[in-house]
Amino acid sequence: MPKKIAAGNWKMNGTSAALTQLEALAPVAAASTGVLTLICPPASLISRAAGLGVEIGAQDCHAAVSGAHTGDISAEMLADAGASHVITGHSERRQDHHETDADVAAKTQAGWRAGLTVILCIGESEEQYRAGQTLDVLRGQLAGSVPQGAGPDNIVIAYEPIWAIGTGLTPTVEEIAKVHAFIRAELGAAHTEGAEISLLYGGSVKASNAAEIFAVADVDGGLVGGASLAAADFAPIVTALAAS
Repeated sequence: MPKKIAAGNWKMNGTSAALTQLEALAPVAAASTGVLTLICPPASLISRAAGLGVEIGAQDCHAAVSGAHTGDISAEMLADAGASHVITGHSERRQDHHETDADVAAKTQAGWRAGLTVILCIGESEEQYRAGQTLDVLRGQLAGSVPQGAGPDNIVIAYEPIWAIGTGLTPTVEEIAKVHAFIRAELGAAHTEGAEISLLYGGSVKASNAAEIFAVADVDGGLVGGASLAAADFAPIVTALAAS
């Protein structure tokens, strides 16, 4: 069975004062049997966040082990700092940093090389959604971004419709169910044990809609943005996943 995962992406938010949020979240994570609770803080906090009772991931990595890449950070460095997971392919990286599917695949392989579990993001733009191109876009991203060797022990796929990230808008539960079933089928056809890979939904997940989203077939958890910054907001999401 795919693992249940409640993952929070803090993006470029948080200084040392934010570590108290992890301490507040830890008891909820411990009590939520069957759920992996994960926070991806900025890289500056990873080493201090590790060991506070919540799994810690990173938001990005470079494809190389080391070298002349000023400002970048390798997967090996993230693992050394205490990360167990790394996000690749987030729409903000694809858009703002012009990352291609090939770039995402290389970073994903780098994460595996360092022993990290990768949370690989895919999703369509509003224009593509309105044009009815969602499944075609996702098919291309899965084929180009997910390397061979993907399986439930080394990768998680997060479906994040770009138009729903931080907007308060979400697809209908029927749309989420259709997309997640499609992703599961594509992974199952392309990879051994691909059908067992955990699938997360991301895009304006909050306490008020978490239970409804997590009740959808083929949704194994969420990748949460703004609602993960405060323990009081994220804890009900973790609890909702544990109850699903």
